[in-house]
Amino acid sequence: MPERILTLRELNRTTLARQMLLERESISIPAAIERLIGMQAQLSSAPFVGLWTRLNDFQRESLAKRIDDHTVVKATMMRATLHLVTADDFLRLRTTLRPVLSGASETIVKNRGVELDYETLLATAKEFIAAEPRTFAEISAMLSEKWPDVDIGSMRYTVRTTLPLVQFPVSGGWSFPGNPKFTLAETWLGKPFSTDDILKVLIFRYLAAFGPASVTDMQKWSGFPKLKEAFEALRPELVTYRDERKRELFDLPDMLIPDADAPAPERFLPEFDNLLLAHDKRTRVVADEYRKKVYLPGLRVAATFLVDGFVRGAWKIDSKKKAATLTLDAFDSLTKQNRDALTEEGEKLVRFVEPDAKTFEVKFSD
Repeated sequence: MPERILTLRELNRTTLARQMLLERESISIPAAIERLIGMQAQLSSAPFVGLWTRLNDFQRESLAKRIDDHTVVKATMMRATLHLVTADDFLRLRTTLRPVLSGASETIVKNRGVELDYETLLATAKEFIAAEPRTFAEISAMLSEKWPDVDIGSMRYTVRTTLPLVQFPVSGGWSFPGNPKFTLAETWLGKPFSTDDILKVLIFRYLAAFGPASVTDMQKWSGFPKLKEAFEALRPELVTYRDERKRELFDLPDMLIPDADAPAPERFLPEFDNLLLAHDKRTRVVADEYRKKVYLPGLRVAATFLVDGFVRGAWKIDSKKKAATLTLDAFDSLTKQNRDALTEEGEKLVRFVEPDAKTFEVKFSD
């Protein structure tokens, strides 16, 4: 039997459904974060907004509580970038992700032509951080003093990616400051890391969150350079489709493929949302003509909004003298119905992000 060809809209609706963006869901915060396999968190506010847009009645304090009680942590994970993940996922998945993390460090060191004594470097940094939580400015100063002739960027990045560290949270705001302190994960969590390499589990969970997807899609999301052999070994346990470009897509059996015309309400995504970073071919959410407006210089990813399931613009919130304004920059023309729906949803967003403001406004840049 020939493989089923999934249309662009079918892929769009399927991905949105698995990302809890077709309708908000009523599940616990840890369950939501694990379903998403973590949330990219270069900006401390991003996971809060990402959960607000996906969960019913989400409150900022609810996530802050989970961070404070060590149920959720902020640590370097997929693609060697900061993610908010559950402590359980951090402990069970980090061994599997070790090649990604060490590979990122080795690439930086090699490109800069640096020779490092990894064992001594990491032992020194670990002892320094074990004494008390440290900022990376403090870690860098210590390393520079000890090895003044060694490239500090290489040493700092190696420590960040190789040592299991978590950010130390603070009270209020978005739980993590702009210049956070880091502490040893083993101290913060008081539990050992799993020593099992569970790449199969990671592949299955990726497909559950972002599938149907190609091998290169998962490589892009995870940072693993070569996964073809792993997917081939799992082929008997998976189902396959083709997209309209005939690319092979893998998926878990019995996962729902929603109708291409399933309603997709207007939704707001924070900067760096993994929906926009989890595939090599991103047209299932972002049209090619809008790529440069979404994927910005300096590896930034814009805060965006969805209309009919696809990115149709960007947003930002400014707050001055207790007046909070959400500005929407539409990439093309929107219907009055779209604008009204975005305004209604946007009013809720601006109140969530700036709860202490006295006035709230939603406006379009055009």
